[in-house]
Amino acid sequence: MIENSLRVVFMGTPQFAVPALGALMNAGHDVIGVFTQPDRRSGRGRRLTAPPVKEFAQRRGLPVFQPASLREDADARDRIDDLAPDAIVVAAYGLFLPDDTLAAPRLGCLNIHPSLLPRHRGPSPVATSIMDGDETTGVTIMLLDEGMDTGPILAQHETPIAQEETCDELTLRLFDIGASLLTKTLDSWNKGEITPTTQDDARATITRRLQRSDGEIDWDKTAIEIGRRVRAFTPWPGTFTTWQGRTLKILSAEPTDEALDSPPSVVSLLNSESIAVATGNGALRLHEIQLEGRQASNAADFSRGRPEFIGSTLG
Repeated sequence: MIENSLRVVFMGTPQFAVPALGALMNAGHDVIGVFTQPDRRSGRGRRLTAPPVKEFAQRRGLPVFQPASLREDADARDRIDDLAPDAIVVAAYGLFLPDDTLAAPRLGCLNIHPSLLPRHRGPSPVATSIMDGDETTGVTIMLLDEGMDTGPILAQHETPIAQEETCDELTLRLFDIGASLLTKTLDSWNKGEITPTTQDDARATITRRLQRSDGEIDWDKTAIEIGRRVRAFTPWPGTFTTWQGRTLKILSAEPTDEALDSPPSVVSLLNSESIAVATGNGALRLHEIQLEGRQASNAADFSRGRPEFIGSTLG
């Protein structure tokens, strides 16, 4: 163990939370327990599938706990007290922490949040940053309190958003940045070298949980807006429209400067390798699409196999 090794309880669930757990272990901290959400049924066979954090923790021989709720599971809260952690680290755990859990560790509960707080509090910060056209975003290491992402800030790191970056790509990159920032921040916080910064609530913006219906394309919006949504909603909830009464997923697309003399939602052939849809302002070039019940395909290949696609109306 390192000289300043800490007893840490880690809380996280999806794949992009794994780097933070790995970073804690690589830094020499004693991860005394990993809390993650219960196994879920997924896939066509509805097989019971373990969260990626659980799989990683078990491969490393770490004790894993999977309460369905910390607020309603007194035994789980008692287990945290028994572990007596110096700190709790949270990375996309997905469950709320009750007050007694927040108060359990002497260094508090450190959370990795993928935005520059107080901008984009809430459950969908990465998707919202892309959808809103933000040029930059970042990672915040904060202390959790009883509010929703309202706790004091310990550290932040800013990064530009690439023009073609999708939500899943940006999320992975932000949590990789957050894993590195976490270990540095935890060490400095333990040494008393950080003064927490209170968030300015007047500058706060709040994101909401995305719904499946958010992905339906409104072709009266601008091509830039729709292009952002395609990136922001990858992989969830995805963007889609309808064609001949069937759902048509728009998997990859981008705005184009090409002018189309068509009303919104009409498909046009720009050239043999380029298909576009008119919007309320500008055109959206389609790259990869997927018709309900079919495999994903290149939009130009799709139109060659279905020539009636050109000139048709979507939605």
